Amino acid sequence: MTNYTLQLDKLTKIFGRRLVFKDIDFTFSEGNVYGITGSNGSGKSTLSKIVIGINSPTRGKVYHKLAGKDISPNDLHNHVGFVSPYLVLYDEFSAEENLKHFAKIRGIMFDQNFTDGLFSDFKLLDRKNDLLKGYSSGMKQRMKYIFALQHNPELLILDEPTSNLDNQGKDTVYNIINREKKNKLILVTSNEDSDLALCDEVLNVENYKK
Repeated sequence: MTNYTLQLDKLTKIFGRRLVFKDIDFTFSEGNVYGITGSNGSGKSTLSKIVIGINSPTRGKVYHKLAGKDISPNDLHNHVGFVSPYLVLYDEFSAEENLKHFAKIRGIMFDQNFTDGLFSDFKLLDRKNDLLKGYSSGMKQRMKYIFALQHNPELLILDEPTSNLDNQGKDTVYNIINREKKNKLILVTSNEDSDLALCDEVLNVENYKK
């Protein structure tokens, strides 16, 4: 356990005149799976983007801490794995070439044995040298998990985690979540009952709109 915590301190987001959410106070701790839910357009994905630094809050703060010490925004990408429908990988590269490319960007060594293990987990080991443009939507979704896990981050944020997956793919993802939560903090952004059933606690964005 690395004692990773995420704290939202009076987090507020306003787009123009529209209040997305207001004064979210919440602390997430490692070893748990948390759900973020709410109706379509309620701000679930916006909250996820703020947590990882893609978007900025209108007011409030987000604190990422490892063993009680603040993680700087510039270093956050090394500690977070992100899966979302709007995450795009390179279609003109093979699956393995994508991972080697992102390892180089992160400044980490490409671990062949570790990544082959991930390919095996997600039933893609025999397709790792195929170009991504030949992957089905479900295969690309599984590939996003491998990308998110390749640097063994302490925080996993899964936005619509079972999008484009069949039942076998969903079972694979659920098994990985249950395995990884033992030493990670996992946030699941979803309205799917089966996704939220995995969560120890659920934050409903609808409760922060007044």
